[in-house]
Amino acid sequence: MRCYGIGDIHGHYDLLRIAQDLVEADRAREGDSTSPLIHVGDLVDRGPKSAQVIEHLIRGQAEGQPWVVLKGNHDRLFSGFLADPFVRDPMLRAERPWLHPRVGGAPTLASYGIRAPEDRPIAKLHAEALEAVPPAHIAWLAALPLYHFVDQSLFVHAGIRPGVDLRNQTEDDLLWIRATFLEDRREHGALVVHGHTAIDSPTHYGNHLNIDSSAAYGGPVSAVVIEGRDAWLLTPAGRVALPPTPGAPVSVPH
Repeated sequence: MRCYGIGDIHGHYDLLRIAQDLVEADRAREGDSTSPLIHVGDLVDRGPKSAQVIEHLIRGQAEGQPWVVLKGNHDRLFSGFLADPFVRDPMLRAERPWLHPRVGGAPTLASYGIRAPEDRPIAKLHAEALEAVPPAHIAWLAALPLYHFVDQSLFVHAGIRPGVDLRNQTEDDLLWIRATFLEDRREHGALVVHGHTAIDSPTHYGNHLNIDSSAAYGGPVSAVVIEGRDAWLLTPAGRVALPPTPGAPVSVPH
């Protein structure tokens, strides 16, 4: 069974459209209009057009596109701010709230037309956000799923805790895990397709496939196609094989 995946977007609407066009071109070559396209989350933050990304994905699903959109940790941070701006996500460093430049919440609010969000009192900013962000966006973000199975692939934002049944995985791990998952070479029972940890280009590590190609830091939004456990990067010239390289180094930020 064929499926497609798109990595972390981080508010880069134009790059998302390029990646989706690559998927459509592959569909046309394969005569395939129904295989699912899974976006692995981190729709928002850091980039300039988070509102446009969300609106585009909502509209596409409403029009019947076979799109699945998963929740990323940055999407949770945005939802958390909208629910209560004074509650800190337990996975964030104390010195880096959502509006900190390293986290990137201010550009998300700016994409909704909120002026100078990094320099405003939090209560005032929150009130303006509730006026500016459409209720449909708020509800859609809150309802995003945490994972999605297709054939032999498990799509999730960050990864899984190795050795733990999927029914017992925590949301914190599914959205935030890094080293414990990335450095584990065990078979997980499915190819885990994820983002969250920015790398130069999609890499197949044998038991997992990282498709976050650093859009938040100047890279592209990548699109891949998966058949069984074989994967290809989609490019303007067509498919480029991503052979499993279990011995490849894993980049784990600290």
